[in-house]
Amino acid sequence: MSGILLDVDGVLHVSGEPIPGAAGAIMRLREAGHRLRFVTNNTTRSRRGLAEEIRSFGVELEDHELQTTPVAAAHALARKRVLALTMPAIVEDLEGVHLVGENADAVLLGGADDSLETNQVFSYMNLARAFAELQDGAELYCLHKNRWWQTSRGALLDAGAFVAGLEYAADTEATVLGKPSAAYFAAALDALEDEPEQTWMVGDDIEADVAGATAFGLRTVLVQTGKFREEALEEATVRPDGVIESIAALPEWLEARS
Repeated sequence: MSGILLDVDGVLHVSGEPIPGAAGAIMRLREAGHRLRFVTNNTTRSRRGLAEEIRSFGVELEDHELQTTPVAAAHALARKRVLALTMPAIVEDLEGVHLVGENADAVLLGGADDSLETNQVFSYMNLARAFAELQDGAELYCLHKNRWWQTSRGALLDAGAFVAGLEYAADTEATVLGKPSAAYFAAALDALEDEPEQTWMVGDDIEADVAGATAFGLRTVLVQTGKFREEALEEATVRPDGVIESIAALPEWLEARS
């Protein structure tokens, strides 16, 4: 049996609407003995809140099986003075980080959502404050560097644009703490106690999911839901090991290859 890393947004649901057959597929994967870990770049909700939402889709899940980037950030930035431009909901997951408004050791950017809070978090004044801290020597970190994300209304701009802007203005490079960073995949494999070649990554993002996991030595499956775009697959320099219609097809697809 294999270890399986499962993306959440675009694989299990889109804008809170469950992907048909997702809950049943998760149940069949568990029954087959596969070791599962849910991995997400969602940076606008706490792990506790995200786990509750996933369970509301009928998916069996324990909180500790869900790996989020804010939890990874708390580990990487423990005891540092951090200016955090993040959604308020994830502050509870930044335990051990000293959140400050000035004289920071690090600047941390989270992700955007379609609420009014995004306008406040990524306001000009906040971005200018972050720029000033970088000019004074703070290091730049981001929970992810996604360009956009898929919603029921279509594609929406994500916070990767703000990260790129600060990189350009401050002439620096951000350390990415979420997918597709090697550290993120390493933490997931440590939790599963699996080796890369024994593990599958299942996602909808050819860059963050497939390219990131492939670079770390995992096998990959791309689902045709969420962010999937045929043209992106055709233009990609990295190819997934498999492409399936949705996660509902995953148990049968894996069984055919066992």
